[in-house]
Formats: sequence, structure tokens, C-alpha cells
Amino acid sequence: MQQLRLAYSRLCKEGGAEPQEAVLQRLQELPRGRLDLAAQSLTVDTCRALGKLLPKDALLTEVILSDCMLSEEGVSLLLQGLCANTIVRFLDLKGNNLQAAGAEALGQLLRQNKSIQSLTLEWNNLGSWDDAFATFCGALAGNSALQQLDLRNNQINHKGAEELALALACNTSLQQLDLRWNSIGLLGGRALVNCLPRNRGLWRLELAGNNIPGDILRAVEQAIAHNQQRQAASRENQARTQVLSKEVQHLQEEKSRQFLDLMETIDKQRKEMARSSRASAARMGQLQETLNERHSIINALKAKLQMAEAALALSEQKAQGLGELLATTEQEQRSLAQRQAKEHRLEQQEAAERESKLLKDLSAANEKNLLLRNQVDELERKVRSQQEQLFLARQELTNTVAELKARAIQAEERLELEKKRSRQSSEDLEQLRAKEVEHMTRHLEESERAMQERVQRLEASRLTLEEELSRVKAAALSERGQAEEELMKAKNQVRLEEPLSRDPSNSAWLTWRRSCGCWCRLGMRLRAPACSRGRQWPTPRPGPASWACRRKACAGAWRSCSRN
Repeated sequence: MQQLRLAYSRLCKEGGAEPQEAVLQRLQELPRGRLDLAAQSLTVDTCRALGKLLPKDALLTEVILSDCMLSEEGVSLLLQGLCANTIVRFLDLKGNNLQAAGAEALGQLLRQNKSIQSLTLEWNNLGSWDDAFATFCGALAGNSALQQLDLRNNQINHKGAEELALALACNTSLQQLDLRWNSIGLLGGRALVNCLPRNRGLWRLELAGNNIPGDILRAVEQAIAHNQQRQAASRENQARTQVLSKEVQHLQEEKSRQFLDLMETIDKQRKEMARSSRASAARMGQLQETLNERHSIINALKAKLQMAEAALALSEQKAQGLGELLATTEQEQRSLAQRQAKEHRLEQQEAAERESKLLKDLSAANEKNLLLRNQVDELERKVRSQQEQLFLARQELTNTVAELKARAIQAEERLELEKKRSRQSSEDLEQLRAKEVEHMTRHLEESERAMQERVQRLEASRLTLEEELSRVKAAALSERGQAEEELMKAKNQVRLEEPLSRDPSNSAWLTWRRSCGCWCRLGMRLRAPACSRGRQWPTPRPGPASWACRRKACAGAWRSCSRN
């Protein structure tokens, strides 16, 4: 606050005025964020300096200027400075006798300032000037920041209350309004009651000491209670909305965490599939190498088989050559049989031996050929078995690849299903929240309409009862007047008849027959109406004789009266 004190002194000196010592002392002692100059008599120069300081100072949140005996010029300067301020939240101008100029300055403040939330204007004269107070109320209608307004003891009449009601019908931010100890009266109270259904934010309205009837005060209390219930329901709805949003956010986080876990599982499975595919590829390479080796072995065996077949062909050629040689020898033996018998026998023996040797060689060659054929068959069986093993390996590889593909497809299907479930759950939660919000809104609107209809019906019934009461009072007064007139006439008649009744020789004395309800007198026939039988007829009227009397009990009396 030392900077504020120095700035105040500098501005006062620049304006050619001396700073007030009391103000300097209070500025030195003030706590941070609060300007409290209550009960200090502030001059116009001080107000001008403070008006220049308030737009620049960004630390003050409360300004208390109660009972400072501010002039209209000083109030205008201070409020002009507050118009550009965006930090002040609380303003107290209690007991400064603000009049027309103050009301107009306050209206300008409410139109331009968007930060003041609480305004105290107790013990002023704002309501004495209708036009200025109407300006203030018009500015209040367009203000969206003010939440609390104190207008106690401001001489507000019913016109000011009507202007204030119009402002409340348009204002949506004001929550507390204090109008105690004014002169609002019946008309102002009705105007305030009529504006409350359109204002849903006002939950506290004080109207004591305004000469307002009790039924209007009760209507105001009901409307305020309705607004309080609406505020409570709104707060409860907001709490439910926050809880639902937190639950939705928690579910989304859980779903995202599950989705991440599922993606990690899918990545692991993909890595395992890649590793298994690499292992199967390596195994396929090994099997291919083994197959190539087996092919090379088969080719070598085929080459050996071809060599054996070539050797067999040579042995067959040798056998053919030996057969030809045998034929030639036999021819030579037959030609020389005669000359060389012994040689022939020896040669036959040698030929037989050679033939046996050749046969032995031929049988050995055949056996060797059979052995080679058996070896070839065995090699072919081995090749078939290896081919079967290779086929089984290929089949196993294809089965493994198909199984891995099926697992991948299942994992993708599970992922899509989880995505659909998460989207469905989020949509269901959003629909549920929207339905609950709509239900609460509909319930609030229905209850509000029901309360408004009930208030209207009660108002109509009250008006009808007042009309009936006024009619009953008028009828009672008229009947009472008629009864009093009849009573006076009866009393006058009784006073007139009392001397006659005391004179027994008076011939004008009437005789009442209770049996037939007739008045009788000598020389005159009178008849009382049938509705008066059994009671005294105060004012007898002349008329014809009671011709309608047919009762036997009075027949003789009637004849005597007629004769007389």
C-alpha cells in the first residue's frame, strides 16, 4: 500500500491540492487488496485522485467508501475511475446520500464494469428521483456480473419497484437483493411478484418494512423458495453431470488401457508369428537343402544304375560272342570229329569247362544285376519316404501358417469387437446422461408450470373471494339498513298505538285472531297475510275482508264481524 499512498500524494500535488492526512494514514494502515476509507470525509480532489488511481491499480479487490459524505461530483469521479477497473469485486457506498447524479453514475458503472459482484447502497436517496433510478435499473438489467445488491433505506416507491421489477425480469446474474425499509407498497410488491417467474437466478429477496400485504410477501417467499429449489436442482444436476463425466472419462481411460493391452498382445502375437515364420523358413531351407542332397544322392545312384546297366549290356554282348564262338567250335568239332576225336573230346571237355565257367559268370552277373535292382528299389523306397516326409513337412508348415493366420484373424475380430463394445458403451452412457438431463429438465419445467398454474388459480380464487366478500358485505349493509328502517317504523307505530291501546273504549282497536290470522275491528275488515300467522302484525293495513278464511273455528266470529 506504500505505492498507492505515494501515487495518491503525487496525483493530489499534480492537481494543485494537498493530500488529506487522514486518507494518507488509512492508506498506510490498509491490508493488501483492500481500500477501506469508511467514515472519512473525502473532498472532490481526493475523489479525483482516487478515480485516477483505481483503473491502474491491479491489487485492490474491495473498495469500502461508506459514510464518506461524498458529493455528487466526487461520486461521479470515483465511479468513472471504477468503470475501467477489472479487479474490484466488492464496492460499499453506504450512507453517502446519493441522489440523481449518483444514480446516473451508478448506471454508467453497471453498464461498463464487468467485475463488481457485490454492491452496497444502503442509506441513500436513489429512489427519490424516478428518472435517475429508472436509468440505474436499466443498467442493472444489462449487467451480467453483479450477484449481490443492497438497496435498504433508499426511499424507493412503487414506481421504482416497477422499474426494478423490469430490470429483474431481464437480469440473469443477480442472486441476492435487499429492499428492506423502503416505500414499495402494494403495487410495487405486485410488480415484484409478477417479475419473479421470469427471473430464475434470484434466490434471496428481503422486503420487510415496505408496507406490503402478507399475501404478496408469501407469494414472494414461494417464488424465492421455488428459485432456491431450482438452484439446488441445478447444482445437483451439475454434480450428477460432473460425476457422469468423470465416470465416462474413467471408462474411456479403462477402455483405452484395455485397448493398449490388446494392442500389446497383438504385437507380441505378431512378433511370435514373425519369429515362428522365420523359424519355419529356416526349417524349410534346411529341408530344401536335405532334399537337394537327397536329389544329388539319387542322381549318383541313377549314374551307378546306368553304369550297371552298361556293364550288363557288355556281359550280354560277351555272352552272345561266346555263343557264337561255341557255335563255331562246334562246327569245327563236327568237321574235325573224324580227325581229332581225342582232341575233340578234350576240346569238348575244355569247352564244357569253359561253358560252365561262362554259365557261372552269367549267373554271377545275373545275381549282381538282381542285387543292383534290389538296391535301386530300396533307393526308390527311401526317395518315396523322404518325399512323404517332405510332403508332411510342407503340410505341417501350411497348417502352421493357416493356424497363425486364423489366430491373427481372431485377434483382429476380437479387437473390432472390443472397439464396437467400447463405442457402444460410450454411446449408451452418453444417451443415458442425455436422458437423465432431459428428464430433470422436463421435471423442473413441469413443476415450474404446475407452481405457476397453482399461483394463478390461488390468485383467481383470492380475487373471487374478495369480490364475494365485498358483495356479501354490501348485501349485509343494505339488509342491515332495511332492518333498521323497519325497526324504526315499528317503533314509531308502537309509540303511536300505545295511547290507543290504553283506552278500552277506543273503537279503532284491532283484534288479532290467532286461529285464522285476521285483524278485526267494528265497521272495518282487515286481513293479515298467511306468512304472519302466529306472530304480532306491527302495521295493519286496510283491505277487504278475509274471504279466503274457511276455517270452521272462526266462522262464527267472521259472521259477527260482518254483521257489525
